[in-house]
Amino acid sequence: MAAGVLFIGWGPAVVGREQQALKVFGDAVAYWTGLQQRGEITSFEPVALEPHGGELAGFALLHGDQEQLSRLRLDAAFVDLNTRAQLVVTNFGVVMGYVGEGLNQLFAGFGKHAAELA
Repeated sequence: MAAGVLFIGWGPAVVGREQQALKVFGDAVAYWTGLQQRGEITSFEPVALEPHGGELAGFALLHGDQEQLSRLRLDAAFVDLNTRAQLVVTNFGVVMGYVGEGLNQLFAGFGKHAAELA
């Protein structure tokens, strides 16, 4: 099971760039599909949120090994795609996250340090 995720979040499209935002999203899905097919990520799941008055309109979770995901963040194609996304949507961001065994290890360390510092 994957120990990590990359959370890729975005807000609404920049006004006047809605069509470009749809194109970049389609390019992103194609890119993520290729990553999964090549075994560079375990899986991915894009999510669109209903209108709620907040800054987050949608996100994608890319699941995989923490080391693979860390290397991916430095990949030229990944950086290029994210640069394009920043030009067509608001509030774009990429954040590493923990799931599965990675989450268990993170919280075990938190518990250990919390006990030491109590």
